Amino acid sequence: MNRQESSPFILTINGGSSSIKFALFRAVDSSAPVTRGMVDRIGLPNSEMRITDVATQQLSRRTVLAPDHRTCVGFITEWLEEQVGMGRLCAVGHRVVHGGKTYSGPERVTPELLAELRRLCPYSPEHLPAEITLIESFRQYDSTLAQVACFDTAFHRDMPLVARLLPIPRRYEKLGIQRYGFHGLSYAFLMRELARLGAPDEAEGRVILAHLGNGASMAAVKNGQALDTTMGFTPASGFPMSRRSGDLDPGLVSYFARTEGMTADRFHKMVNTESGLLGISEISSDMRDLLKQEQNDSRAAEAIELFCYQARKWIGALAAALGGLDTLVFSAGIGEHSPAIRARICAGLEFLGIDINEPANETDQPVISSEESRVKVRVIPTDEEREIAEAVARLLGKGT
Repeated sequence: MNRQESSPFILTINGGSSSIKFALFRAVDSSAPVTRGMVDRIGLPNSEMRITDVATQQLSRRTVLAPDHRTCVGFITEWLEEQVGMGRLCAVGHRVVHGGKTYSGPERVTPELLAELRRLCPYSPEHLPAEITLIESFRQYDSTLAQVACFDTAFHRDMPLVARLLPIPRRYEKLGIQRYGFHGLSYAFLMRELARLGAPDEAEGRVILAHLGNGASMAAVKNGQALDTTMGFTPASGFPMSRRSGDLDPGLVSYFARTEGMTADRFHKMVNTESGLLGISEISSDMRDLLKQEQNDSRAAEAIELFCYQARKWIGALAAALGGLDTLVFSAGIGEHSPAIRARICAGLEFLGIDINEPANETDQPVISSEESRVKVRVIPTDEEREIAEAVARLLGKGT
């Protein structure tokens, strides 16, 4: 990167429970990153920091000692100082998983916002504490640096009440206990891409967005507005994921408490880290590993079958909520890169008007439906970091 150029930069931070993805964008053009990076396996002895120069695709990596997220901020700021100088950084945009009922869009970080996020920590104990730590760490590094929180729940904020209500005593709804939905930054990006790529009215039609990665969910969108989604009060709900269970009979909580003395914390850990593909297969949480082993291990085959079966059921349910289906979009790691899983999910959905073009699907083409298909099936790569960067640029550009 040329240090002589004077344009400022936006840094995006996408913090997970054991990793941080980050990207550097020019503030004057946030449509593409200059650099992407990741600190992985936080808290383990073999933590690693990887940096990719987008222009040259040159990858550098080094082993780091990263016991926690706060330490990782030091690595990132040191690297930024070497590359562009921290004085060139005008803002940091953070992915924040949960905004509760309070936040409907990106917000500049203030002491009041941080206080509200601390109050919301019980809503998402795996994510919010680490995300707050990342915000505070950058604030300690430079208290004048603008920081913006971008909320995953904001996309689903205007879902109809019937899609948000949980069928429990009504007093809990007043306390904020409802279905929120997640992966909102990915969905916001996908809808903007659909409007850019599709026919003039495609993004205004009946759309199902399938974000299929380690965390997996779907969203139903009609006339450009979120109508329903698979995840609910927490990201553990919906259909099975790499390690999360998806929807379960709530009676299991009391059953395991009686028969195994399982505590609420132990149950929480089981459904968030030991279930899903990993729990069913007892082999791996990675779909690629399971596809390699399905011919030789029935557990791998059953885990794949369950994932595709449940995903297919949810497409049917969301299509019913939409009153039909015009466009199905696959995205995220599995959705973008696994033709086999896309084909298996779509198999049996011919009644909705879905017909897959096998050669197009096998080669990951942008459109994988046949010309006869009544539903257009697309593969659109998602980019949460770009969505964050553009949200930060819009917010700060307005002088907020």
